[in-house]
Amino acid sequence: MSDNGFVNIDIKNGIATMTFFHPKKNALPGHLLTEMAQGMLALGGNDQARVVVLQSAGSGPFCAGASFDELLAVDSFERSKAFFMGFARLILAMRRIPKFVIVRVQGKAVGGGVGIIAAADYALASDRAAVKLSEFALGFGPFIIGPAVERKIGKAAFSALAADTEWRDAQWCKTNGLFAGVFAGESQLDEAVHAMATKLAKSSEEATAHLKKVFWAGTEHWDELLEERAEMSSRLVLSEFTQNAIAAFKKR
Repeated sequence: MSDNGFVNIDIKNGIATMTFFHPKKNALPGHLLTEMAQGMLALGGNDQARVVVLQSAGSGPFCAGASFDELLAVDSFERSKAFFMGFARLILAMRRIPKFVIVRVQGKAVGGGVGIIAAADYALASDRAAVKLSEFALGFGPFIIGPAVERKIGKAAFSALAADTEWRDAQWCKTNGLFAGVFAGESQLDEAVHAMATKLAKSSEEATAHLKKVFWAGTEHWDELLEERAEMSSRLVLSEFTQNAIAAFKKR
């Protein structure tokens, strides 16, 4: 496997499966975010794909969020914004395509990984799939993913998750609406994902497109909002506080 990770897309029986991988706990550097967003938009216009399953490879973490190596390497506002816009574009792509996106969560998710889950139309998880928003502890905040997370779990739960930066287990996620279902182990999870994807792939494409618009009503301004949020993160991540905090976290 490449040290740079990969994004693979496979389409079978109307089910498009997008799988991403990075050797550092499925963290997301900018090039993977770009591939995922572009791939998602392409699937939106592909008649062979009726539903999209987004997943990460391996049986470990679902996603460690933003690549710390890349965050430490940014040396200008422009480079920083370009990186953070990768998360914005992926969330917007998931929102924009006229097909349901199912996210399969086999393990822990941090930061941007939680945002990807929240941007799903339907998320299914294993009972090991805890989540955490660690950004505030590092000197910035879950600004870009915030609208997606708040939309899914509500302002009170999002506020607690963002402020205390503690792990929340899979049952908390289900109770608060982040996960639609939680399953004991990957085998049961895979069966549930396949069953749901197969069901949705047989649904009316026209009805799906309309229902997707209903699901995302009120987010029409997100192109501008997420860019504004990316600029917040871009400025803060360049601060001495945040650079030192990220460097210290990497040494753990």
